[in-house]
Amino acid sequence: MVLDTDLAGLTPGTPAFVTAVETVLTRFFASRRVLVEPLGPVFTEAVDALEQFVLRGGKRTRPAFAWTGWLGAGGDPAGPQAAPVLAACAALELVQACALVHDDIIDSSRTRRGFPTVHVDFAERHRAAGHAGDGADFGSAVAILIGDLALAWADDLVNEAGLEPAARARFAPVWAAMRTEVLGGQLLDINGEAGGDETVAAALRINRFKTAAYTVERPLHLGAALAGADDALVAALRTYGTDIGIAFQLRDDLLGVFGDPAVTGKPSGDDLREGKRTVLIAEALRRADATDPAAAALLRAGLGTDLDDGTVDRLRTLLTDLGAVDEVERRIAALTESGLAAIAASSATPAVKDLLRSMALAATRRAA
Repeated sequence: MVLDTDLAGLTPGTPAFVTAVETVLTRFFASRRVLVEPLGPVFTEAVDALEQFVLRGGKRTRPAFAWTGWLGAGGDPAGPQAAPVLAACAALELVQACALVHDDIIDSSRTRRGFPTVHVDFAERHRAAGHAGDGADFGSAVAILIGDLALAWADDLVNEAGLEPAARARFAPVWAAMRTEVLGGQLLDINGEAGGDETVAAALRINRFKTAAYTVERPLHLGAALAGADDALVAALRTYGTDIGIAFQLRDDLLGVFGDPAVTGKPSGDDLREGKRTVLIAEALRRADATDPAAAALLRAGLGTDLDDGTVDRLRTLLTDLGAVDEVERRIAALTESGLAAIAASSATPAVKDLLRSMALAATRRAA
């Protein structure tokens, strides 16, 4: 893939990097038109919805970590492989789209980034058109297929990026592992909620595979693999990625309960209504079981129900008073420190070490 942008000074986390990634994605969607349009307006509308979903906001965190892994292992942003590598990095946004669209169905979420979720959007389209059958079922079915398409197109974008054969061969097994891990992590999450596993260990395992692996660890690993990094650097990047990725999810857990809807784009307290067995909830239940059975019963009774705002506020107060919020903050700080220590001792370039430090702080101290 050829880009008009000069990639030599492209820095993850900057508006220029976001624009470069979105340019890749916009051009990729345009290239699919020749395949999409013969199938007719129904499929065209679905693809338009996917494109809007992918390009509507987002910090492009996963491509940023992949690009950083490539730079840290000696990738040359002024060289001929820079544009193909950026395209492969951008493909992570399509994996992310698949995960989010399907996650919103699983969690029965109504909004995403301030807009109706894909399944809600298509349910409303079904009703507005006066079609036969149940609108909610139709919306979920369409959203499942749109998520599947995003995952398939992620592979297409990688395959068409123009990577050198040796780099592509190093990339492929890491890409395969990442896709397996994110799907496995999602299944662990679903099973954890259904089976009622309330332990902190179970919640951390879900964080490790559902989020950390494909948000930070594997993107860094993918970038490093493209650059031909040695085993020691890959190990350091993966340690950093695991620790920062889990810390990232722990911050997300706090925002899912305490975040400002105007900033997060999701209703306040949504994680409580969805009954997510996060580390925050697991830690609160562990403490309540030991010291305050009435509080434990109140938490269990409220999780996964249609809570009003007053009850959400009471549960928030309970989580804080039990010390669960402070414990999650402590874990975030400890994981951030250990992840940064792994990078500091690695062979990554000094500039990339500084960049990874700033990215870690941005990921673990964010408000959305």
